[in-house]
Amino acid sequence: MCCLLSFTGTSIIQVTARDADDPTYGNSARLVYAITHGQDYFSVDPQTGVLRTAVPDMDRETQDEYLVVLQAKDMGGHLGGLSGTTTVTVKLSDVNDNPPHFRRSAWSFSVSELAAPGVEVGRLTATDPDLGENAQLEFTILDADEAEIFNITGRDQELLDYETRNSYTFTVEVANPIVDARYLRKGPFKDQATVRIMVLNADEPPRFSQARYHLDVSENCPPVCSVGRVYAVDPDTGQSTNIRYSVDPQSDPEALFRIASDTGFISTVMELDREQEQWHNITVIATQRDNPNLVSRVVVAIETLDQNDNAPELDRQYTTSVCDSSAPGQVLQVLRAIDRDQGGQDTPVHFSIPPESSSALNLTIRETGGSVTASLVLQSALEPLPGFSSSLLTLYVPVVLRDGASGLTNTGTVTVTICPCLRGGIHMVLCGHVSLFCPLVVCALSLSLRHQKRDSHSPFEEDDVRENIISYDDEGGGEADTAAFDITALQSINRGWPLGAEPARTEAAKTQPLRMEDLLNFRLDQVTFDLSQPPYDSLQTYEFEGRDSRAESLSSLESDGEKDSARVVGGMEELNQKFQRLET
Repeated sequence: MCCLLSFTGTSIIQVTARDADDPTYGNSARLVYAITHGQDYFSVDPQTGVLRTAVPDMDRETQDEYLVVLQAKDMGGHLGGLSGTTTVTVKLSDVNDNPPHFRRSAWSFSVSELAAPGVEVGRLTATDPDLGENAQLEFTILDADEAEIFNITGRDQELLDYETRNSYTFTVEVANPIVDARYLRKGPFKDQATVRIMVLNADEPPRFSQARYHLDVSENCPPVCSVGRVYAVDPDTGQSTNIRYSVDPQSDPEALFRIASDTGFISTVMELDREQEQWHNITVIATQRDNPNLVSRVVVAIETLDQNDNAPELDRQYTTSVCDSSAPGQVLQVLRAIDRDQGGQDTPVHFSIPPESSSALNLTIRETGGSVTASLVLQSALEPLPGFSSSLLTLYVPVVLRDGASGLTNTGTVTVTICPCLRGGIHMVLCGHVSLFCPLVVCALSLSLRHQKRDSHSPFEEDDVRENIISYDDEGGGEADTAAFDITALQSINRGWPLGAEPARTEAAKTQPLRMEDLLNFRLDQVTFDLSQPPYDSLQTYEFEGRDSRAESLSSLESDGEKDSARVVGGMEELNQKFQRLET
């Protein structure tokens, strides 16, 4: 059993004995308790069997366990009575009644000045005879300055320097963090000792004046351009004369910088461009001349400062299109400029078309009020393009961009395609896409040509395919009347170009006249492979028939504008015969 350190008479345990005799018969079953061993420290109540302490302030540190032998005797303890015994083990529980103590009052250690933070310098020991949390110890350096350099568990973060200070003396205190107020009278539960630490001199590597350097240099500065200086000394002598500087080649693979080996001045080897790389991080090595094994390294961050040396430019290649019937004032394209200089997007950019450019006759630049945007605007009406659907005009419009701050200029190009869109109110072409208006019979006939060729070597190149859409305000004389209009106007595709510019035609406009099948395939390819084109879902009327068709031409008009009188006589009767031939 356990008991706390206590006063005299503190109850420990109650023991109970049993007697099988009849308790109503005399004293045979009346029991009396007594201690036969351990009576110097304990007592027992003879009637109740309660075991108590007989002395005050029992000390666990002196003896922590006692064996007590108890006896129970019947007949009221008189002579002739029978008895029995039991043993009680009494263990004393601990209380914090002892202060800690250093084993020595003075301690002495030594450490090299090159010791890294966290290296153990020495070990202090203190004792406390208590147990468990009552024996916990806390060490404290009482001197504030030394507490910044040393701590009890290891070296702090500050480096030692023999040349600055070669010894440290301070006081260390040890104390119990948990104190029992009942025993404060026994004195303070702490102890103190003096510690002296000697710093041993060592040959140290060079020491830089800064842990990291930040230098800067302007871009475009011609070599040799000074960047800045690093500085290191020999800690043993405090001098820098025996220090040699160099740049770690791995940190500067392009060899952009060099350093004076004696002075530490850094300079550029070539001009730097901030737009290519703004920061350069190099490593400088300081070596002690009399001992090359002693080296130190430091990172030098070099920032390239910006100069306004880049002209603004278009942010991308612009390609747009416009109908030849568009009205003046139409915005063709919104342009945006970029400036690669630092803060370039905050500097206004001025857009213009050179006055000597032929594009300036019909196009102009309208600045939108933003610092880097403008609009390409149609200034005057365009001259209509020829009616043939593939007649497109491509203009390359020069746009001059001028930096509002530095005056630097750059010229970009905007590609503008002019398309024939409206003819007499009929939509013919939507910027590169053919719109066909054709009767069902003629369309079916043109598609069947691929399966009804009589001669695979026929000279299709001679077929003069022409669009035959005519607008007129008077009533004609019918199929036989060819005097109401001049067919030669449809055959002439060489007309004046707008803007006074040389046209850049598409491939279809430069080749020989196309047959119907090739024309359809050409327009279909444009839609298939150019995602910027609108859907190919328009129609156009064609009043001709290829020469290889079994039905021959459905029109009474020949491509050369002349009339064959022998073929016109039949009138509508002849046309009916041709449609009958198509059905067969």
